[in-house]
Amino acid sequence: MSAAPCGRGLRRRRFWLGALWLGALWLAGAWLATARAAPVAVRDDRGVELRLTAPPRRIVTMLPSLTETVWVLGAGARLVGVDRYSNWPAAVAQLPHLGGLDDAQIEAIAALRPDVILASTSSRAMDRLQALGFAVVRLKSETHADVRRTLAVVAALLGTPERGQQVWAGIERQLDAAAARVPPALRGQSVYFEIGGGPYAAGTSSFIGQTLARLGLVNIVPAALGPFPKLNPEFVVRARPDLIIGLRRDMSTLAERPGWGALAAVRERRLCGFDSDDYDMLVRSGPRLGEAAVLLADCLGRLAAPAAR
Repeated sequence: MSAAPCGRGLRRRRFWLGALWLGALWLAGAWLATARAAPVAVRDDRGVELRLTAPPRRIVTMLPSLTETVWVLGAGARLVGVDRYSNWPAAVAQLPHLGGLDDAQIEAIAALRPDVILASTSSRAMDRLQALGFAVVRLKSETHADVRRTLAVVAALLGTPERGQQVWAGIERQLDAAAARVPPALRGQSVYFEIGGGPYAAGTSSFIGQTLARLGLVNIVPAALGPFPKLNPEFVVRARPDLIIGLRRDMSTLAERPGWGALAAVRERRLCGFDSDDYDMLVRSGPRLGEAAVLLADCLGRLAAPAAR
């Protein structure tokens, strides 16, 4: 006779425990929603402050390095459009591609209703989008310091400021590991890093030049010429670099350039040529900076291997 009341009491206790558990879950969910919706404020590389009532859910990136930055920071799902050249990771191929620095597809971008647009400081097309009322964050991408600052700004914008520091710490570890792998015989060697088949080069003050310096190499292009100067081909002949780095397809024709056949780096094949996918990583000032340094160190190791045998 006592089993029924006991059963009803157990059911009541289970009901209230379940209700308390659901209430706790609801409160936790509400707290998380509030945290995610917390206002964010960032200052871009023009010194302009942007304030949003919540981290952006719809993001357009107009530079490959910015696309990669958003992805590596864990917000790839928020991307709704990217620039013409963004191709990493492979998943971004499914997104609308919206032009480049100076020919951005204004109407197509506006139709995507982005909460924020991430772009280069040199993109003049962004002025029109700002005039239409869109939030635009403009960022520089010339040096290691620029990469670190971009990670911090974008991470803060996404509502995950600690993530930017974590990613940069990983890049630093990769840079250190790459430097440790460079053969001692190649340290102090002079290097010419060619941009896109020339006549442009990565100068000492560029993020590429800074990576080369971390690897113990000496850039033939002085900082005074700027980060990515246009060079007279004779400049390289006179500088006589010990090593040449560039696109693989261009390495096979270097000897055909006037005077270049006499360069020891060309004659002795002290060349690091990269396929387009790897080369893209090398010339983008984004979160794969450390991975690019490891790629360079691996090539330098292969160059030193024949001499060691």
